Amino acid sequence: MSTLLDRYDLVLLDVDGVLVLGQQPIPGAAETIAAIRARGVPLRFTTNSPRRRPGEVAEMLNNAGIGAFADEVATPAGLAAATLAGRLPAGAPVLVVGSGALWDEVEAAGLKPVDSADDLPQAVVQGFAPTIGWPLLAEAALALHRPGTLWVATNLDDTWPAERGAVPGNGALIAALTTTTGRVPDLSVGKPEPTLFQQQAEACGARNPLVVGDRLDTDIEGGHRAGFDTLLVLTGVTTPEVAAGSDVRPTHVGGSIAHLLTESAAL
Repeated sequence: MSTLLDRYDLVLLDVDGVLVLGQQPIPGAAETIAAIRARGVPLRFTTNSPRRRPGEVAEMLNNAGIGAFADEVATPAGLAAATLAGRLPAGAPVLVVGSGALWDEVEAAGLKPVDSADDLPQAVVQGFAPTIGWPLLAEAALALHRPGTLWVATNLDDTWPAERGAVPGNGALIAALTTTTGRVPDLSVGKPEPTLFQQQAEACGARNPLVVGDRLDTDIEGGHRAGFDTLLVLTGVTTPEVAAGSDVRPTHVGGSIAHLLTESAAL
């Protein structure tokens, strides 16, 4: 029997809410990834989370029993750093609100990562990390009060799907700074912006990719903006009721990633 997977030449997979919740595998995820590989269809892990380096994402997935390689992982951290490098002079100080992975990407882009407003940062880059606390948010607020300070977000996800349910994501932490400063980020580089998807499709030479995700506002909308078909899975933040009432319409909808191995009708 022909399956949904047979229609596509690349699968672009979100991670949180599609393959894992926290670090726990979602039932059927490991088997589906193995089946995709067995059929020779390329895949890429296009996460909106900048909190881990690509190698760390791959290690986390492998520890969860889901086969992955570092060069298959794309995150918005490098994209955010590259965007800043294109707008700031080399060596410019950038206040990093995020993980060590985001700090490393800023440094690798030829900029100077800092964690204090006293360093007079020319920009603030913000990405989710579960260790972010009030002191760092306060430094970011002080920096953003200065006229001309650029504010770049890796993504705007309000929530993050954890084992016990949805918890605050990068968008929630951004909202704290918006309340304090009266500003919103100057730009966000992650999904639903289509760049991550387009870069991976181009690198793989894919003509007909499929975007798989659990969020309508990032994964599915981003797939639409890239011009790709989409599969919404209901293992993360989106419920059937939310999906039915949304103006963002996925090409396909399934209970989990295992839906790739069956026929599917459009929502």
